[in-house]
Amino acid sequence: MSDLSKTDELFFERSGMDLDRVGRIVDEALHGADDGELFLEYRQSESLAFDDGRLKTASFDSTQGFGLRSIAGEAHGYAHASDLSEAAIKRAADTVSSVQHGYGGTLAAPPAASNAALYTDANPLALTPFGDKVDLLKEIDAYARARDPRVKQVSASLAGSWQAVQILRAGGHRVADIRPLVRLNVSVVMAEGDRMESGSCGAGGRVAYDIYLTPEQWKAQVDEAMRIAEVNLTSIAAPAGEMEVVLGNGWPGVMLHEAVGHGLEGDFNRKKTSTFSGMIGQRVASPGVTVVDDGTIHDRRGSISIDDEGTRSQRNVLIEDGILVGYMQDRQNARLMGMEPTGNGRRQSFAHNPMPRMTNTFMEAGDKDPGEILASVKKGLYAVNFAGGQVDITSGKFVFSASEAYLIEDGKIGAPVKGATLIGNGPDAMNQIAMIGNDLALDDGIGTCGKSGQGVPVGVGQPTLKMTGVTVGGTAM
Repeated sequence: MSDLSKTDELFFERSGMDLDRVGRIVDEALHGADDGELFLEYRQSESLAFDDGRLKTASFDSTQGFGLRSIAGEAHGYAHASDLSEAAIKRAADTVSSVQHGYGGTLAAPPAASNAALYTDANPLALTPFGDKVDLLKEIDAYARARDPRVKQVSASLAGSWQAVQILRAGGHRVADIRPLVRLNVSVVMAEGDRMESGSCGAGGRVAYDIYLTPEQWKAQVDEAMRIAEVNLTSIAAPAGEMEVVLGNGWPGVMLHEAVGHGLEGDFNRKKTSTFSGMIGQRVASPGVTVVDDGTIHDRRGSISIDDEGTRSQRNVLIEDGILVGYMQDRQNARLMGMEPTGNGRRQSFAHNPMPRMTNTFMEAGDKDPGEILASVKKGLYAVNFAGGQVDITSGKFVFSASEAYLIEDGKIGAPVKGATLIGNGPDAMNQIAMIGNDLALDDGIGTCGKSGQGVPVGVGQPTLKMTGVTVGGTAM
């Protein structure tokens, strides 16, 4: 968690606001409420995209603003503005305080203090000159084209942001955080004969750009994107039917995130719209399956020192050895469910109210060697990467498209396939896990999770998994 003085300079010294007066406005706005906070935010963001051999777009944006929230029971009032002034906050206070007229609640205690610092507070946008970023994208383009004449198109992009937040509560309680975030993406299109296929790779985290300026780092991204495109050039039509499926480690954890993770968020369970509602203490997955949401991993894309309500981030075990043991909670849903907040109250920006959201969600490792898992499958599918998917929170039904997959024949990896989709139900899928690998890996830092119109950076991960009886949809080529 960052030093308050660094954000005081952004939110009070620059704007001319007086901290004591703002504190009194917050006190008055939350009088008689159950909970609430003033969320202050300053953010710089940029993106550069290199395509068709030239810099195609470059943008820089600076935003600031506040969001003031008052909570009374299940209701809340929320007002926000990009005007950082005492007058604007006072107008917002008049609006949100109406939600608790006649309510007379007792204000909840503030979150416990934290001095955790999970990432640097340096501004990555300012540390690396603009010219160096452009040169990196040029080098990526030149390297990919020189490496293989089959490369017909190269797209590379850099994106970064630097977000400072301060959260004020009634009684003068304040916390702050400064969050850097960068991401590098590479996509290539390769052609052989009449066939063209693409491959992409990316990486990022709460770090500076300099890690990606080293050749061994960015070349690894290009090489991986080209490898995937090359594999796709030789792919055949995916089979269809019910079969055993082996999921690779790392990014395939996005299926766990979508098919199971969202269903374990507190708001869906309080409203009983999740397939996991009311199931704490019951078996929801195969023995050996342990699912964790951990926002405390250093430098990871989904990590947060504190959440956007000021609760310190923590490691939350959600499913332990197949038994559901907890949900991810913000303060409001936790209070209404008689539980403790878990540091999962997140929002996209000051213009959005917080809600329960994932951070870094993954399945813990088992004891099986990945080679042993593959060898156990006589005929099936090995899904290494996913392009995306859809899930229905209430029913748990999902559909995921594999962007890299292979046939498994007599325990060996066979021909690559294209057009494979995995179709199923989250709770059922968790009980179809038959073997869990010892090779847990997190993704490379590319995930953004959408929920109710808000996007936040997240991480996913898992070890190699074997699942039985999975429905696979194929596509004719």
